Amino acid sequence: MKIAPFETEHFFARYEFNTPYQLCNSDCESVSIAELLTLAGRSLEQFGRERLIYSDSQGHPRLRESIAAMYSRIRPDDVVVLGTPIEGIYLAARALLEPGDEVIVLTPAYDALINLFEHVVGSNQVKRWAFKAGENSWELDLEDLYGLVSSRTRMIVVNFPHNPTGHLPSAAFQKELADLAEEHGLWLFCDEMYFGLVHSGTAPLTSAADVTKRAVVLSGLSKTYGLPGLRCGWLVIQDETIRANIMNWKFYTSICPPVPTEFLAIAALDVREELKNRSITRIVRNLELASAFFDRWPELFDWRPPLAGSTALVGYRVPSVSDVAARLTAEEGILIQSAQMLGWDDQHMRIGLGRDGFAAALIRFENWLNRQAAD
Repeated sequence: MKIAPFETEHFFARYEFNTPYQLCNSDCESVSIAELLTLAGRSLEQFGRERLIYSDSQGHPRLRESIAAMYSRIRPDDVVVLGTPIEGIYLAARALLEPGDEVIVLTPAYDALINLFEHVVGSNQVKRWAFKAGENSWELDLEDLYGLVSSRTRMIVVNFPHNPTGHLPSAAFQKELADLAEEHGLWLFCDEMYFGLVHSGTAPLTSAADVTKRAVVLSGLSKTYGLPGLRCGWLVIQDETIRANIMNWKFYTSICPPVPTEFLAIAALDVREELKNRSITRIVRNLELASAFFDRWPELFDWRPPLAGSTALVGYRVPSVSDVAARLTAEEGILIQSAQMLGWDDQHMRIGLGRDGFAAALIRFENWLNRQAAD
């Protein structure tokens, strides 16, 4: 059975490792293994003593304890450690859905949050709950969501903090969303890969796992903690039957997490606040640069500052962002990403605020814009 092309990952596979100035990365600046071990008070010698055996399929007990401690209502047994974060989307789709079930997906979205669910239930069975462009912010309307729910709806898929808009709802909004899921017996699949990346002035949001047992939460170390190379993610599932079904599917995918990943993940979670604060500091600095840049180009860009996360969705008043991106890559070594890849349109682009190279890339982009304006 075919699946839709994974446009974002094809895009980064082609350009990420050969384009020096990048403005669209969704992750945060990473650290070396040595830096992580030093920060966490571990040694390379300890790491080297790990035996490369099969590990506990659900995840190392200590790792699951560390993950559960991040939530207020979650036990270690509620946690399933994944072979890679994206595996969690696939496992949830397979374990919770049947062909013909309806799924409502918040859009725009990372490709996998749309394509994997379409692959399981059929493209005609996936409905889009779309953001609206407010004057200075991205907005969501629960009434729009209510209008999409039918007797065949089985799941609602959300992502908070949201990639790419940077939106974070209020606690009251989250509670109403949870109440809707409980009232209709729906599963609320919550991608929380950017959890905790909250900007100054934004009220933090608790995990959906601590709000309703109808939530299946995906999280991990890639975004907030700047460790995408670990490929460490987890699902939080409080329903024992569903968790057992997910584990059965997991035996067909990764079987168990890699031992080196779990060792380093345990170390990372011991210093998770330091890693998170490091990411937030960098995002705040880059956000200031971005806001000043967009203030200088109001006739060309529509800037709605993000509330949380490491990305923003920016309107770009050109006929095709994809065409501009191709030109920038070839002529300037600058990488921007069209929101068309994320189920949106080709007049918006995603920017990423978590990398050290953002400032240099933004300067190069503005120099190019100035030359275009002068021609």
